[in-house]
Amino acid sequence: MDNKLMLMIPGPTPVPEAALLAMAKHPMGHRSKEFDAIFAECTENLKWLHQTKSDVLSLTVSGTGAMEAGIINFLSAGDRVLVGTNGKFGERWAEVAEAYGLNVEIIKAEWGKPLDAENFREKLEADKDKQIKAVIITHSETSTGVLNPLETINRHVKAHGEALIMVDAVTSLGAANVPMDDWGIDVIASGSQKAYMIPPGLGFVAVSPKAWEAYKTAKLPRYYLDLGKYRKDAAKNTTPFTPPVNMFFGLQVTLQMMKAEGLENVFARHKRLMTTTRAAVQALGLPLFAADDAASPAITAVMPPAEVDAQKVRTLMKKRFDIALADGQDDLKGKIFRIGHLGFVCDRDILAAISALEVVLRELGYEGFTPGAGVAAAAKLLAES
Repeated sequence: MDNKLMLMIPGPTPVPEAALLAMAKHPMGHRSKEFDAIFAECTENLKWLHQTKSDVLSLTVSGTGAMEAGIINFLSAGDRVLVGTNGKFGERWAEVAEAYGLNVEIIKAEWGKPLDAENFREKLEADKDKQIKAVIITHSETSTGVLNPLETINRHVKAHGEALIMVDAVTSLGAANVPMDDWGIDVIASGSQKAYMIPPGLGFVAVSPKAWEAYKTAKLPRYYLDLGKYRKDAAKNTTPFTPPVNMFFGLQVTLQMMKAEGLENVFARHKRLMTTTRAAVQALGLPLFAADDAASPAITAVMPPAEVDAQKVRTLMKKRFDIALADGQDDLKGKIFRIGHLGFVCDRDILAAISALEVVLRELGYEGFTPGAGVAAAAKLLAES
């Protein structure tokens, strides 16, 4: 059946009909008073989502663009930075930092394992001369389904006193608790196609007062991504460059939806979807890639046994049921599949995906489970929640 695609990937995520309808409106002038009012409302609600009184700036970029802006605006060539890598996106931030001439020290963990906060503590405590200028962390590592111990790592950064902490929260913001002001996080980057529930095209960078102090002496080159320009114009409810006007129409709607649901309820829903998905997958006899105590609320990575071809699972899910699952990345391509439960996703979506997965596994000849076991495990948890 046409036009029944169900996105169960970590981004782009499903878009609510109300947001689609809002984005279908005729554009308005981006220098008009009408747009200024929409922009102002979105900015205030972005601060609510980030749990901050600091600036949250909107850029016409992807999550990668937001993170690059978050790195280059507050550092200078040769600055020593620690970068945590335990997946595709941690490695990307190390590459960005190296491209701009930063002195990068990688703190690495195996893909599928969380970063070890003790490794950061040791490096930071040993830095008696305060040469470390930033610690760059991916909170939810989308490529593996791992949630890194941001709160603990952040405490070690705060004890250092000098270093900034820069966080890729692209698949954690709006799914997990990231209280910017309470934790004293300096830079948070995120993207519209994730928990924001709108298509790709907008990136967001939240900046603390401490980071703005660093901005004053930072010397890395920047122009379009110069956050000082965005801060100056945001104070006047506008942008330095032409924004995707209709994307803000959608953002206005989805932020209103999140506020109506309530922040704690948003987090609780994502946690419920995560635990339900994981229980269902385990009931099917399929190994999970990330441990329970390091599981991301945005995505569940599954590493099927050798007799099950992960690529064939994804192909059949799409062909038979029009449900899109995500592939593995780099060395994990074809070895895992990833089930997204981020943004505009509800209990019904998980039940549908698990039911379809059971059929596909049977078609592929996998008999390592009792038919209905995955759905039963999911239903049990949902009935108790």
